[in-house]
Amino acid sequence: MSKIRTRFAPSPTGKMHVGNLRTALYEYLIAKHENGTFVLRIEDTDQERFVPEALDIIYNTMKLTGLNHDEGPDKDGGYGPYVQSERMKSGMYLEYAKELVEKGEAYYCFCTRERLESLRASSTTEDGKEIAKYDKHCLNLSKEEVEANLKAGMPYVIRQNNPVSGTTTFHDAIYGDITVENEELDDMILIKADGYPTYNFANVVDDHLMGITHVVRGNEYLSSAPKYNRLYEAFGWEVPEYVHCPIITDENHKKLAKRSGHASVEDLLGQGFLPETIVNFVALLGWSPSEDREIYSLKELEEVFDYHHISKSPAVFDITKAKWMNGEYIKAMDMERFLEYALPVIRETVKKEYDLTKIAELVKTRIEVFPDIKEKIDFFDELPEYDVAMYTHKKMKTNSENSLEVLQEMLPLLEEWEDYSIAGIESLCKEYIAKKELKNGRVLWPLRTAVSGKQMTPGGAYEIMEILGKEESLVRIRKGIEMLENA
Repeated sequence: MSKIRTRFAPSPTGKMHVGNLRTALYEYLIAKHENGTFVLRIEDTDQERFVPEALDIIYNTMKLTGLNHDEGPDKDGGYGPYVQSERMKSGMYLEYAKELVEKGEAYYCFCTRERLESLRASSTTEDGKEIAKYDKHCLNLSKEEVEANLKAGMPYVIRQNNPVSGTTTFHDAIYGDITVENEELDDMILIKADGYPTYNFANVVDDHLMGITHVVRGNEYLSSAPKYNRLYEAFGWEVPEYVHCPIITDENHKKLAKRSGHASVEDLLGQGFLPETIVNFVALLGWSPSEDREIYSLKELEEVFDYHHISKSPAVFDITKAKWMNGEYIKAMDMERFLEYALPVIRETVKKEYDLTKIAELVKTRIEVFPDIKEKIDFFDELPEYDVAMYTHKKMKTNSENSLEVLQEMLPLLEEWEDYSIAGIESLCKEYIAKKELKNGRVLWPLRTAVSGKQMTPGGAYEIMEILGKEESLVRIRKGIEMLENA
């Protein structure tokens, strides 16, 4: 088999959808697993939907996720240009389409928008469903009529000429051999009225000219694969290996929609997901490794990825699992990189002059996504309002009365104490605990409640009091005493 060449061919029309990233990732992994070539090609033939800033999104996403292309607009490998609008300047798409016309595999269509709309309306079923299929009206035009229309400058498109009887069979690496009735195949447009090739036609031409061996797509394109194959066969070109991936659904098993809140890479990054988490998680949306594990670096994925293990079943985007995975990546991060992500959130939440690095150390193993930090540390900036019922804890054997006693007895000791390091505070508390013959929880629960005002905190009383410092710790303990005395 020739050297594997795959391509990611995004259209710059907006954000990078999770499904687009999965396509790019699988194309990348197929190539890298076999020491092949991964190509980036920009498909900008849809000028109406073209968004200039989307180009930056594509490049930034590829760089951020580590999907480095071997060839592309910025890396010429001898198959360029790698941007379709630049490729069409040579007129090659139109020439290839005209070649199909000469072979009887395509034809000029001069139908007006009004006729097509009328056809569409008349093809609607009783239940309101459209049958979007052209009726081959212009296929019956004589050669003389076609030439006269062209000479008169009449607007036209070029359509593929598909048979109306018999069947077409194509092979997919995941779904196997699939046979469709030819009467179901629409005569899709190859060249649009503006002279641009359609996405489908340009794909076939460019994939052939660039020597692409494997094409990864979503299974929603299964129905168009026979039309692709007929184009390859009409030209006498080798058909690439198709790899159709399962649909990605949300937790309710509906197709993952843009409005879901986590359908794009930008959405996920904005929600505090790490790029490596996104890559790892997306890799598992439809593909299963042979080993019983779920955490993989990109390099490890390159080694183990086998596209034959892609599933036919829909892949569920489980946001809970994604957050768990992100939490595992955060735990494994070195502190320097963690601070790059965590400090902006901490600075936004805590305005007072505390040691923010120590706060970051407290939350590192206790969050799943970075925005989680805020609710875990907001008490440092300002003691929240809380109910004295929090001092009662069955397991710790605390209640309002004995909590008040502990705080009243600890207050003068803490007022005289100067070493507010973790070790210093622990030493003082343990001395008091031993003297009073109490369990740790009987003392530490009231202290932690008083200084945090929260039931759940990242770190215990020692860690919190070290960060707050002596003055603020004492202010909060005195307020706890006052609350308990007035309860």
